[in-house]
Amino acid sequence: MSDEVLRMRGVGVRREKSMLLRDIDWTAHEDERWVVIGPNGAGKTTLLQVAAAQLFPSAGSVEVLGERLGQVDVFELRSRIGFASAAVAERVPPTEKVIDLVLTASYAILGRWKEDYESADLTRAVELLDALGCAHLIRRRFSTLSEGERKRVQIARSLMPDPELLLLDEPAAGLDLGGREDLLRRLSALARDPKAPMMVLVTHHVEEVPDGFTHAILLRKGAVVAAGELGDVFTERKLSKCFGLPLSVEQRQSRWTARAAP
Repeated sequence: MSDEVLRMRGVGVRREKSMLLRDIDWTAHEDERWVVIGPNGAGKTTLLQVAAAQLFPSAGSVEVLGERLGQVDVFELRSRIGFASAAVAERVPPTEKVIDLVLTASYAILGRWKEDYESADLTRAVELLDALGCAHLIRRRFSTLSEGERKRVQIARSLMPDPELLLLDEPAAGLDLGGREDLLRRLSALARDPKAPMMVLVTHHVEEVPDGFTHAILLRKGAVVAAGELGDVFTERKLSKCFGLPLSVEQRQSRWTARAAP
């Protein structure tokens, strides 16, 4: 198989009279770590849903993990993709325990029922939770967790099936400063792990880009403003065009900041 993990050509998504995405060309490889960034309504979550094989485009072609949407069993394809988003969290049963939430990812379901799990499954679930600082939460109900704890548990769940592609939709949204920095530190370690899956992370803020991410795609009004290596994309000119106002952009110790230019 080619080292291409994602390939989109001329992709468009229409909802009624609105074009959520238009003419998207994007190729991502297995050794890259991508950030999708842009203002509200830019189409970031829609793009991630297409990449997750959760949403079919209205136009163009999409290949995910070497399989073309429309010519593959999407249920089988989705089992190879880790996906963490607020939409998934909203569907978690209120009484679901953390350990069960992670375990059920092996069957791509939400809500523990009568599935059989081997001791190796339980060990893997605990190890993933531990790597994300959540091992002490295994018996807690998901509904009782803080926002930061929920984010980390969702990422552990998305890694449970040992995916070939990991998609994270605004993992730092709603976190306080401490929670955000703790999560970004863990995502940075994951991004630098050569055994980790190819990763795509959606965010509104350059400050939420973990160290170790290599590429970025900027979206505005459903279209690509720029795409490529992080240093080539995170320029004042391109980010200002993306967000529609003059920005001052700075990189310090592998992290980025942006603010309105004086």
